[in-house]
Amino acid sequence: MPFFIAIMAHPDGDGWNRHRAAPAACLKNLVAAGSLRASGPLIGTPLRSGFLIFTGPDRAKVEAPVAADPFAVERLIESLTITEWDPLFGPFAAESSGHLPGLPAPLPTEV
Repeated sequence: MPFFIAIMAHPDGDGWNRHRAAPAACLKNLVAAGSLRASGPLIGTPLRSGFLIFTGPDRAKVEAPVAADPFAVERLIESLTITEWDPLFGPFAAESSGHLPGLPAPLPTEV
């Protein structure tokens, strides 16, 4: 199943502080459902930013829970990018395509 990376930035201030518990509960539900594989804050960014790793059959299945996120509902997402990702190395590698772009053969299983 394809992986997608979402990066969202939130304005700082009262709105974020008032609504931060609901998005955390939402993220925990997405993890329990299996569509959100990992998430956490980005450190050292100008705005409060989150990095989320989703799996889903297509981009629309990732956009839907992001649009339903309480921060999105409260219009507390200042910027958002969602990009398909192929995790060739690391803990998700077994679920990747196994192919480096531009090379015809799959990656070797041993490095």
